[in-house]
Amino acid sequence: MKNGLYIVATPIGNIHDLSERAIETLKAAEVIACEDTRITKKLLSLLNISIQKTFITLHDHNEEEQAGKLIALISGGQAVALVSDAGSPLISDPGYKLINHCRAAGIYITVIPGCCALICALQLAGLPTDRFMFAGFIPNKDKARQDLFSELKAIPATLVFYETAPRIIKTLTAAAEIFAGRRLAVAREITKLYEECLTGTAEELIARFNAKEPKGEMVFMVAPPLKKNDSEVDVEAELRRLLADMPLKSAVKTVVETFSLNKNEVYQTALRIKNES
Repeated sequence: MKNGLYIVATPIGNIHDLSERAIETLKAAEVIACEDTRITKKLLSLLNISIQKTFITLHDHNEEEQAGKLIALISGGQAVALVSDAGSPLISDPGYKLINHCRAAGIYITVIPGCCALICALQLAGLPTDRFMFAGFIPNKDKARQDLFSELKAIPATLVFYETAPRIIKTLTAAAEIFAGRRLAVAREITKLYEECLTGTAEELIARFNAKEPKGEMVFMVAPPLKKNDSEVDVEAELRRLLADMPLKSAVKTVVETFSLNKNEVYQTALRIKNES
């Protein structure tokens, strides 16, 4: 295999999602750059790939230092596979500094695509995907979380974040205030046995997770803000869209709060749409 840097996506849950090209690359690479050598060695063992290779840890705190070592190895004729613990490297994971150094050094770089949690979550959620923004991991501190949401709330795109189960209730509580009335989605355990994607308002999702303790890694998504100018909005169309996933009362509340409309009029329109179906 040609010496260079090979960016290899690994499974996010189901090992069968790894492509044949990725397997061949991991077999042929003399050097593996990874976040956690234990996790990567376990993956290779499951694939019956020899772990008699050079493993180099690469994380946020040592990337500048390790980049020099990796470039020296590549320049010496070796092929380096860059992987993360799960999913596509560089997506909220280290690696972009290494890429920049390799480009500056004239190193051959290629990508072996595969699973990416944020893309899979968007496909599951049914939120608009013509424009979306990935904002990485949500801060743990309450104020930092609220500041981030406030900063992004007016962006006309679906917002995508990574979150963990122990913090999802706090995140949804903040979302209820800042993204009031907007359709939300939480995808968890993607490609695994207990995969699920829940959609609804923040209050509905909080109730679901209070009833059943959430587990696993999660992707949290927020639908784009609706247009504020009533003259530009087809209220019936908005109701039809929301009623596809929400109870009638929740859909009415969302439209009323978003557009400052008469509740009784919106309710009657929603009831007519519901009766049609």
